[in-house]
Amino acid sequence: MNTKGKMAKSIAGSGNVFADIGFANAGEMLARSDLVRHINKIIEQRGLTQVEAAKLLGINQPKVSALKRGRLTQFSIDRLMRFLVALGQGVDISVRPASHARVKVAQA
Repeated sequence: MNTKGKMAKSIAGSGNVFADIGFANAGEMLARSDLVRHINKIIEQRGLTQVEAAKLLGINQPKVSALKRGRLTQFSIDRLMRFLVALGQGVDISVRPASHARVKVAQA
């Protein structure tokens, strides 16, 4: 309900929350978000402390904390992919014609 007691109109999302709220680089932000989600999932599954994860990733603990909090702008896509490799993951990059352009990070 809105402030006048009426039901607010709902609008279907695009599938990219960053585009929906107006980020100019929405595709990149979505890709970073997906990569960070995978990194955090691996750290959690392995039961790593932030200090242990930092050593594996070659960064300091405050940067791991930033990853855990989803601070996306601090890390490039390249750097996030290197973190995944350091965690023993393979990373594939696909190129398609522009008519099918989108950024998608999938876990095998």
